[in-house]
Amino acid sequence: QVQLVESGGGLVQAGGSLRLSCAASGSIFSINAMAWYRQTPGKQRQLVAAITSGGSTNYYADSVKGRFTISRDNAKNTVYLQMNSLKPDDTAVYYCNGRGFNGPLWTWGQGTQVTVSS
Repeated sequence: QVQLVESGGGLVQAGGSLRLSCAASGSIFSINAMAWYRQTPGKQRQLVAAITSGGSTNYYADSVKGRFTISRDNAKNTVYLQMNSLKPDDTAVYYCNGRGFNGPLWTWGQGTQVTVSS
C-alpha cells in the first residue's frame, strides 16, 4: 500500500503563491499517473490537475488552468503543485493520489489546508 503525505499548505492573500508537495512511499510511484484533488466542506473531492507517469502530459481543471502547474520528481517519489495567482475560491484541503482509469488508486493522506484570504 502506498502512503501519501501532503505538505506546503497555509494561509496566503489573494494573488499570492504556494507550492504543495506530496511524498509517496513505495517503488510503484514512478509507473503511475498522479493527481491533485481538493475538497471543501460539504462538497465532493474535485480533480484539480493530473500528470502522466513520465510527466509528458498534464491535465488541469478549467478553474485553475494558467495558474497552477503540476510536476513530479520520480527520483524523489514526489509530486508538486505550484499555485500562482491564488483566489479565495481556491481555499480547500488539497490531496494527492495516484490516478488510474477509474480514479484514485490508494488510500487518501491527511491532505494540506490552503486558505486564501481576500
